[in-house]
Amino acid sequence: MENMDSLPRDAQSILELAARSMFDLFANASEGMMLVDRAARVVWINDQYKRFLPALGFEREEDFVGHPVSRVVQNTQMHQVLETGKPILIDLLTNKAGTFVVSRIPLRDAAGQVIGALGIVLFDHPETTLQPLIEKFSLLQRDLDDARRELATQRLRQSGQRQSKYTFASFIGLSAAAVEVKRQARRAAQSSSPVLLLGETGTGKELLAHAIHAASARAAGPFISVNIAAVPDTLLEAEFFGFAPGAFTGADRKGRDGKFRLAHGGTLFLDEIGDMPLALQSKLLRALQEGEIEPLGSNKLIPIDIRVIAATSRDLTRLVRDGGFREDLFYRLHVLPIRVPPLRERRADIAALLEALGEDVALRSGMPPPELSSDALALLEAQPWRGNIRELRNVLEQAAMRSDSQRIDVQQLETVLRESGVQHIEPASTPVAPVQALPQTATGQAATGDSALLRPLAEQVAELERRAIQAALHANQGNKAATAKMLGMARATLYARLESA
Repeated sequence: MENMDSLPRDAQSILELAARSMFDLFANASEGMMLVDRAARVVWINDQYKRFLPALGFEREEDFVGHPVSRVVQNTQMHQVLETGKPILIDLLTNKAGTFVVSRIPLRDAAGQVIGALGIVLFDHPETTLQPLIEKFSLLQRDLDDARRELATQRLRQSGQRQSKYTFASFIGLSAAAVEVKRQARRAAQSSSPVLLLGETGTGKELLAHAIHAASARAAGPFISVNIAAVPDTLLEAEFFGFAPGAFTGADRKGRDGKFRLAHGGTLFLDEIGDMPLALQSKLLRALQEGEIEPLGSNKLIPIDIRVIAATSRDLTRLVRDGGFREDLFYRLHVLPIRVPPLRERRADIAALLEALGEDVALRSGMPPPELSSDALALLEAQPWRGNIRELRNVLEQAAMRSDSQRIDVQQLETVLRESGVQHIEPASTPVAPVQALPQTATGQAATGDSALLRPLAEQVAELERRAIQAALHANQGNKAATAKMLGMARATLYARLESA
């Protein structure tokens, strides 16, 4: 910008007025603002920003203001703005308080030197406020992923090497639970330690394994997957370690490389590790500890360089306690455990998941993507989904194949759910019946035996709210961010209710 001192007085005044007006506009219209100085210390926050402090772990404003921004705000990029002098106009910031759309703008003195930076929280619920843009971005990201996979497939045909199919963008969801699991998985991708993915069947554990590999330093190496539950016990050892020529009757005369050797330089994904026979667990542990394998029928040790990602839908802790899983192997694998949440804990993601699943169903069937009525969507969001995303996809695909039109209504879904044996729960958006006047007694009092209804309405509403919060906290195992999401209230509001309870 032209130096303000060289401008005519009237133009300079207009610019100063515009700067103040823009600042006031952002201060009042945004969800929060902060200022940091040249040393990256927080020097000011506005009233809107103060509501995020409890979620960030601060009770008092003075515990936040005056401290380095990197110490009080996780994943901040303020340092980048101070160092480069370039603004970051639109960005997604995820930390303990949630996911936000933010802007970061450098502040300069009269000589043009950067003296600080202004951070603006534009939206604090991007999953609802920006849903149309997020859906468009998801479609573009899936198109990009498809193109990348096609290029990768062409390279694989030329090299004969297997690689990952998915990235973190493929794990769809902006709920607190989805954001947290992706945060943990991204951190795991930066390490070379074993990862253990825990969660029910159909939650996306294999997709996350692919994504962790794709974001790791081993992304250029092979990604080899083996489902232990799908391989007979008698063949598992050969599947893992390979065999030498003529190792057993019927063996290939040339021998065969096992999964460990195929994964050399890359990642080995062991799905359903809880189903591995005890006899093979000791050999797996030895291979992981020593970094070498011995094929069947061979006395030659072969060095291996792999990163292991394991997954299971079983309770490994209980298996260890019951003697069904080796304790030493458990601790070897349980270095970076990540719990993948079931779909019922991330209901806010169901609409976006249905959009993506519908696109995939359309591509496979050659039909237009199915469209759901609002009642149909509410019905799907209310189900318990024991089979999680895999079950959701099955129900959507059945309904799309049965429908004579592109649009799917609630009656069609109810039929599919009933025939599939899915427990049917009425959607939470079911209209509430209108309140009718209670019959009067001879004395003119309401004819009811429940004296609790005769208390002030505000008192009854407050009690109902307390019960709802406690029930949601229990359902989310004390996770306040997930509780706020389930109840549809801001986190700051939830914290205020808990403090006043």
